[in-house]
Amino acid sequence: MTDQAPPPSLYAAREPIFPRRVSGPFRNLKWIIMGVTLGIYYIFPWIRWDRGPELPNQAVLLDLANRRFYFFWIEIWSHEFYFVAGLLIMAGLGLFLFTSALGRVWCGYACPQTVWTDLFIKVERMVEGDRNARLRLHRQEKMDARKLRLRLTKWTLWLLIAVATGGAWVFYFADAPTLFVDLFTGQAAAVAYITVAILTATTFVFGGFMREQICIYACPWPRIQAAMMDEDTLTVAYREWRGEPRKHSQEAKDAPQGDCIDCMACVNVCPMGIDIRDGQQLECITCALCIDACDDVMERIGKPRGLIDYIALSDEERERAGAEPRPVWKHVFRPRTLLYTALWGGVGVALIVALFIRSDIEMTVAAVRNPTFVTLSDGSIRNTYDIRLRNKNNEERLFRISAVGDPALRVQLEGTPYASVDVPADTSFLQRVYVVAPPGSDPAAAERTEVRFWIEDLSNGERAYRDSSFNGRGQAQ
Repeated sequence: MTDQAPPPSLYAAREPIFPRRVSGPFRNLKWIIMGVTLGIYYIFPWIRWDRGPELPNQAVLLDLANRRFYFFWIEIWSHEFYFVAGLLIMAGLGLFLFTSALGRVWCGYACPQTVWTDLFIKVERMVEGDRNARLRLHRQEKMDARKLRLRLTKWTLWLLIAVATGGAWVFYFADAPTLFVDLFTGQAAAVAYITVAILTATTFVFGGFMREQICIYACPWPRIQAAMMDEDTLTVAYREWRGEPRKHSQEAKDAPQGDCIDCMACVNVCPMGIDIRDGQQLECITCALCIDACDDVMERIGKPRGLIDYIALSDEERERAGAEPRPVWKHVFRPRTLLYTALWGGVGVALIVALFIRSDIEMTVAAVRNPTFVTLSDGSIRNTYDIRLRNKNNEERLFRISAVGDPALRVQLEGTPYASVDVPADTSFLQRVYVVAPPGSDPAAAERTEVRFWIEDLSNGERAYRDSSFNGRGQAQ
């Protein structure tokens, strides 16, 4: 009996990637986007915004304790979650729009994994040198004093960035200056330290060691993007009809050589470690660094730029025939992208309109149905309601509560002989309300009577209402 060969392993160990430094318009654009996004992330919690007394003065704050979200002059309450849902829908539609027009530009320029990985690679290059120096250090098996010093320096800087990342995140959920002091004095809540520790660890590992593996194995978007792209999508690609055959290839011996000199510059600068000349690949994040590298080589050898470029599949036949590709705007503005733009804009306009027409006072009415009604000593029928009043103003307001439905109905407020109640600034207030129908009246005898509760802000006359019902004796008979 012969021994069978073991089945091939489905796991391939990660090959470290050491991208080479490159300069050009796309690399500069990535630096700008990195600076803007990281600046927003780290600085926003420290911006102050005066909302009046007894209210937080942090411009961007997710106040979980009070179930409130503050964004400069905008305040979102917990019951207004539709604003958050609308923003998430806009984010999804925006991702579809940009992918349909320009491929995975989100992945290549603005995805947090890309931004922090770029930052970590920048630190690595500053400490250990460019690609060749890092390769030599990686291949050096002996851990001498120099290698240990460079590794510890790099890891320390990565760790500082990771701690700052985790720390900045928790500042969005509490007053940043106060929490900053509490973190360093040991007075912060345990959940704050746990959150910082988790985000520090994930940032350190994802940006420093896993890098492209997060994009390839953990992120679902590479597998979804194909449904968002078509032959008119502009994406990073290699003009094979112009570049082939390459120098030193077998085909080049018997035919004129193409523009590609097989210098591997496009591969050496790729943060994903792929060869764009092999065609579209799941790993490609369309960061366009290969375009910068290739254009630089083309200029040096006196060839036209654009051997690697943002191109559309639908232009391939035209370019092979020697014709000019269609204008960029014809690829960007087409039915699919226009539909995404219309949907995206429609949701945005709806959110803005909803934001500006919402009232500064609101109410909810919950009838207490256990029991459904109470018969008083004089024969009157009383129903009980819990009315929650919301005052979104920055000052205390006096609200008057009334009920409309049948002239015989009378409103009584628990705890006060008056028909009005003070509601503190920027908060909700629960008020128990009794509605009484005199004996012999229609609401007392009827099974059900429709009633509408009104609240009025006595300072400016603004009003709001909610409908409910009054239960009489007919329901019990």
